[in-house]
Amino acid sequence: MGTQERRVEQLVSAGGVVVQVRDGRLEVVLCGHASPEQWRLPKGTPDPGETLEQTALREVREETGLEVKLLAPVDSISYWFVGQRNGVRFHKTVYFFLMEPIGGSPESHDAEFDEVRWFSIEEAVNRLAFQEEARMVHEAMRQVTGVDHEQR
Repeated sequence: MGTQERRVEQLVSAGGVVVQVRDGRLEVVLCGHASPEQWRLPKGTPDPGETLEQTALREVREETGLEVKLLAPVDSISYWFVGQRNGVRFHKTVYFFLMEPIGGSPESHDAEFDEVRWFSIEEAVNRLAFQEEARMVHEAMRQVTGVDHEQR
């Protein structure tokens, strides 16, 4: 390979860590693919003219079937990948927001995922496909409870 520089493109997405209390314990909603099994936080790309907050609310509604209220920013994840067809290098940043459900149902999720389900915090962290998304759940729980769950 020569010294030719690859083109770099900046991408952005936004999503949510949706939490609820059921039977006295905190739960988080995850979106899953059946085969291979892979669980993720809901997120997606902004439509033209959308703010990150609007994107997060829309994507969570579409992917989970839940109507949600945005409570606070959580944190962001950044990573690099290379386009398979054109070799372009992408630097992507995903912004996550803490949210609570105010209506809707996981049964109403769109077709992007096979299943949407509530998990205990511990089970969600263990099932998430990406460690950085687990870090977002830990950070959201720290904001909700004031306790650093990652260190427990």
